[in-house]
This record gives sequence, C-alpha cells and structure tokens, in this order.
Amino acid sequence: MPTTTSQFTVTFPGSTDDESMSQDREWCRVHLDEEQRTIRFHDYAEIYAVPGLYEEIFHHHLNCRSPAEVVGLLADELRREGQDPSSLSALDVGAGNGLVGEQLRGIGVRTLVGVDILEAAANAAERDRPGLYADYVVCDLTQLSRDERERLCAHRPSCLTTVAALGFDDIPPQAFAEAYNLISDGGWVAFNIKADFLEGIDGTGFRRLIAQMIEQGTFEETARRRYHHRLSVEGEPLDYVALVGRKRGDVPVDSVS
Repeated sequence: MPTTTSQFTVTFPGSTDDESMSQDREWCRVHLDEEQRTIRFHDYAEIYAVPGLYEEIFHHHLNCRSPAEVVGLLADELRREGQDPSSLSALDVGAGNGLVGEQLRGIGVRTLVGVDILEAAANAAERDRPGLYADYVVCDLTQLSRDERERLCAHRPSCLTTVAALGFDDIPPQAFAEAYNLISDGGWVAFNIKADFLEGIDGTGFRRLIAQMIEQGTFEETARRRYHHRLSVEGEPLDYVALVGRKRGDVPVDSVS
C-alpha cells in the first residue's frame, strides 16, 4: 500500500513466492516529477540526487535508528571514560549526506571529515547540511592517492565512525582497515554491522576481521549492543549490532581479504 507524506508517495513491495526479499535487493517505487520511479536501495547516487529522499525512505517510512544508536553508544562510552566529545576529530566513513555527522555534532564533536566513494554523496551533504564537515573526501579507501591520504590525516583523526555501510560491498573489509589505520592509537571507533554477518554465517569477511582485531589486541571493544536497525520492505525488523571501542594498533592490511 502506498504511503504519502507532504513531499513523496512511496510504495513498498510485499513478499513474493512466500520468500522474503534479501536486504541487498530491496526497492520501492516513488512518485517523482509526475512519474513513478523504481528506486533500488543500493542505488545511492540516484537517491542522493533527490533532496530529502534518503530520509523519507529509510527514516520516515522504515524507521532507521542506526545513526542515533551508534552515536548514542559512543556518547555513553565517552561519558563513562570522562572524555569530552569536543576533543575528538572524527572520520565519518560512508558519510552519505551527513546524517551520522549530524548526530556526532549533536553530541559535541567539533571536527568532522566526511568520506565516501560517491561524488553524489558529497554533493548531497553540502546541499543538505552545508558547513557540517571541515572537509569531505571522495575517494576509494583501497586505492588512496598521496593527496587523499594527506587530506584525511590533516585534521589528526582520533575517532572513526561507519554506520550502515559494512557488509554489502559498500565498504569492504580492506577499506575499513585502511580507514581504521588512519586514526590515532587510543582513538575511538564506532560502527555497526548486520547481526547475521557478525553472529552467523558470514561471507563478507567482517566477522573474521573483527575477531582477529580483538584477538590480536588492535581493537579494544568496550561496548556492544544488538538493536533494530530498521524495518525491511515487508515490515520485519532487521537486527544490527553496534560496537564501540578503542584503537590499540594498526591492522595489517595485507592480511585482510
């Protein structure tokens, strides 16, 4: 059934053949410019091109909670450690149009650098949240140029966040490891991943990577929380796990697959 707000009419498909649609294949139809357009959830450039559409689909209709959950867990750990959020310089990886950056600014983080592989994301962030980021670097973290690396390190990052971007080929393990190694030792790390990838059968490589980081002492986990990330297009809750901790050393990127 279509759902309508003052700006968009969005229609979500139901299940077909008694089987649920996999998360990486989800889509909806949106009435835009006097026509019905099919929008696939992983076609981020198409979504970011329409002001407000990302928030409309994922937050207003599917009740996405991840930016608030992950940043909220980070804020809890900072309070527990007695650390002022304003002392952090954060790399927001997979920054999109700035939803996570906005949450970080809300808890008091002053210096934010956005990172995304899509130019469309950087354009949307500047359009929707101008001035939020001190810099926004469009790059492939697995193939950083010298200039890109210098820009990412210019603000001496002491915090890494990546929300709703791991495990579906958006940010592969090697890219996460490269970003992780850019922040200072002792810096904070806050991210999330689908619970199935972390707790069950995982073909993404993140379960092994996170386990190795903890076992080898490069990541000191301080908090973990399972929660409802958002609803599926069929109205079922999708569970994710948020993790927060401290960087205690670099990840050997050559060993990450």
